[in-house]
Amino acid sequence: MAGRIQAWTDWANLAERRAVEKAGFVREGVLRSAVWLGGQWRDAVIYSMLRAERPGGEPM
Repeated sequence: MAGRIQAWTDWANLAERRAVEKAGFVREGVLRSAVWLGGQWRDAVIYSMLRAERPGGEPM
């Protein structure tokens, strides 16, 4: 079983960021110029969820 899972999303994708947060992930920070997309470097936001933080304490 995993003790930690991660999710990344593009900084500009507000809908996906909201969905990840609604799922219970915690924002850890912004990774500047982390992804090359459409001919330019783009920032990404990284989220995580620890087993202890999972709603209901269910295993991942």
